[in-house]
Amino acid sequence: TIQLPNGSLPLLTPMSEVAGRVSVQVGAQCLQKHRGGKGILLGGVPGVRRGRVTIVGGGVVGINAAKMAIGLGARVTILDVAASRLAYLDDIFKNDVDTLMSTPENIANAVSESDLVIGAVLIAGAKAPCLVNRAMVKTMAPGSVIVDVAIDQGGCVETIRPTTHDDPVYTDEGVIHYGVTNIPGDVPMTSTYALTNVTLKYAMDLANKGLERALKESEALRHGLNAYQGQVTHSAVAEALNRQYVSMNF
Repeated sequence: TIQLPNGSLPLLTPMSEVAGRVSVQVGAQCLQKHRGGKGILLGGVPGVRRGRVTIVGGGVVGINAAKMAIGLGARVTILDVAASRLAYLDDIFKNDVDTLMSTPENIANAVSESDLVIGAVLIAGAKAPCLVNRAMVKTMAPGSVIVDVAIDQGGCVETIRPTTHDDPVYTDEGVIHYGVTNIPGDVPMTSTYALTNVTLKYAMDLANKGLERALKESEALRHGLNAYQGQVTHSAVAEALNRQYVSMNF
């Protein structure tokens, strides 16, 4: 994946932003009674509790999911493995979110109390770790909802499986699961403009300089090289596919 010196992933960022925001919209709809949900309004009303949203992962997907959930008035909890990230989230969201270290115990407790769980875990180029197991899913109330944005990397919920826009949800352990692998495809106009905004620069470099020169001059592009001349050139991809990793020098 193309990666900048600060560790950010410019080509994934816009799609993660879109997916994070859509995940909460979809989750809110799935919670409606006529869709099989428990009939919870995430924002509540005066005298009635707000819906509880747990977001596993505090990256770009998680931040954008939190923005939408907060905007709807939900009670939001974000879990992440990095204390520095939690401090950043606490700083930007103030008292609008609860932040927790991503430990099995904290995940289990948060999931059991949730109306909506968003899987927002990413390890660039690698399979997503399974952080929400079946036992945790069983503790959720019937009609609760899981939207696993990480499904395109295998998913971070044990009970998730890939679904499509034509048939997006299924129920397992009484919980509605949304496992669409291309969430941004549901809002193609927004997604296309967002992706074009960041890909054009790299496309122009490749077109004007050719592959080898562009790779030689751009460390960011070299990070995005997964395979070259029949060899797997990205260590995480090689590990995920059980293939030999070959380092390329340009």
